[in-house]
Amino acid sequence: MTNPQPLTKPLASYAHSRRVGGLVFIAGQGCRDPISDVWAGVKFDSTGKPVSIDFELQAHGVLKNVKAALLAEGLSLSHVVDVQVFLTDLERHFSTMNKVWNEYFKDAKNLPTRTTVGVKELPGLNLIEMKVIASAQLDTEF
Repeated sequence: MTNPQPLTKPLASYAHSRRVGGLVFIAGQGCRDPISDVWAGVKFDSTGKPVSIDFELQAHGVLKNVKAALLAEGLSLSHVVDVQVFLTDLERHFSTMNKVWNEYFKDAKNLPTRTTVGVKELPGLNLIEMKVIASAQLDTEF
């Protein structure tokens, strides 16, 4: 399928998504913007060193990338059945992640299941990553 929204380039040899039967597996999505190739929410000093990270902007960036990966498969957030969320700081970021999550899933008739895991670190400048399983056979929309 053609995708009007660009996808970020994977950092290694893997696919953004893979369809197996009626299920679509979306690889872990970080917050790197596909056009600028810059991590969402990161501010840099004049030498290019990151000086601050806005976690809320990162969470939005991740969900935008999830939506783009789903769209490339002809799907939307309404097709999501399971999400794994990885956070580098559960204590500081869990409530903000929930706030952003609720903005994207506020009108869902069938909410996905979700597991949130604290991890030591993530690739690049990501403080959050999401791995998604969607069902192409769902006929329930928001």
